[in-house]
Amino acid sequence: MSSAWLLPEHIADVLPSQARRIEELRRDMLDMARSYGCELVMPPLLEHLDSLLSGTGRELDLKTFKLVDQLSGRSLGLRADTTPQVARIDAHLLNRAGVTRLCYCGPVLHTRPDGLHATREPLQFGVEIYGHAGLEADLEVQELALDALRRAGLSDVAIDLGDARLVQGVLGELRPPAETLAAIVSALAAKDPVALTAASDGLPAETMAGLHALLGLYGGTEVLVQARERLPRNAVVTAALDDLQWLASHLQQVHPEVALGFDLADLRGYAYYSGVRFAIYAAGSSDAVLRGGRYDEVGAVFGRRRPAVGFSLDLKALVQLSPATPLRAAVRAPWGEDAGLRAAIRRLREQGETVVCVLPGHEHEGDEFDCDRELVRIESQWVLRAL
Repeated sequence: MSSAWLLPEHIADVLPSQARRIEELRRDMLDMARSYGCELVMPPLLEHLDSLLSGTGRELDLKTFKLVDQLSGRSLGLRADTTPQVARIDAHLLNRAGVTRLCYCGPVLHTRPDGLHATREPLQFGVEIYGHAGLEADLEVQELALDALRRAGLSDVAIDLGDARLVQGVLGELRPPAETLAAIVSALAAKDPVALTAASDGLPAETMAGLHALLGLYGGTEVLVQARERLPRNAVVTAALDDLQWLASHLQQVHPEVALGFDLADLRGYAYYSGVRFAIYAAGSSDAVLRGGRYDEVGAVFGRRRPAVGFSLDLKALVQLSPATPLRAAVRAPWGEDAGLRAAIRRLREQGETVVCVLPGHEHEGDEFDCDRELVRIESQWVLRAL
């Protein structure tokens, strides 16, 4: 039996009903981002590998499909994340002095899925704000993210806050090898005390105590009080906790309906983030539907270190959680060569109506269009009649 119709694992076609919902959501998201002043960019799917992976860490390297360019002989990559590309656009092509707000929406490819039922071809929507180092930009991005999920119809939304600087603050002046730091971050993200002990073996006792304290620092606003008591008292830790407190108080004022929490050991994407990071959860999802934060170093490799904060999400995953939208009403029309019929159909389509012509022999077939009216001929005139 031929298997030519089979697709690779965790790669799937998007069929009409779901494709319609994804496209409607994509348009809504881009319009919402534009209402915040974001400009749309469309980076290429394929880039030189050294540009794609600049400053992103080993995790993204392992996710990236690689190939050789037959024109130049250089290594190319199929993007696994759009953020480095947008940073390149901001640094080199736009090169603006002030604040730049950018948004994007396009496919990315992963060598391995993020979960058991995850796709390897997410449709990534994201927003980035460049040029402002203050918390005002962080707050704007978080509000925009919450608005995006509200537009998608998600309920029982909760946001978790953390800060990448806390690990730096706990380590203090220590500079462990990259492999050791990666193992520490991985153990913290997995909340694995045994792995954390092994990864931090040889570090001073007070440092190990601070790292283990991070494992238990998750919950409500009381976490910030506990963190000030249990973590080292230095400028880095204090600044991170102060920033989290400021953001929490402002989010509670603007979005009292959103559950607010903290997870100071959640360091996924640590190689990106340089400050506050956040994850948003919704009813029906076992993992975050959206992640973001501050990554001021992302543009440094392109020769222009700029303050940067943003978020991204997968529209394919998001549409699985959003409630079904009603079908848009359509008009059913007969197929015919009558000039009046063809003019009536054209006029309706110009007015924004969906007109489905029933081809000869297919009068009893159905599709996903909800035809609530039909075009009929009455006394030599083609008119709309309710079905």
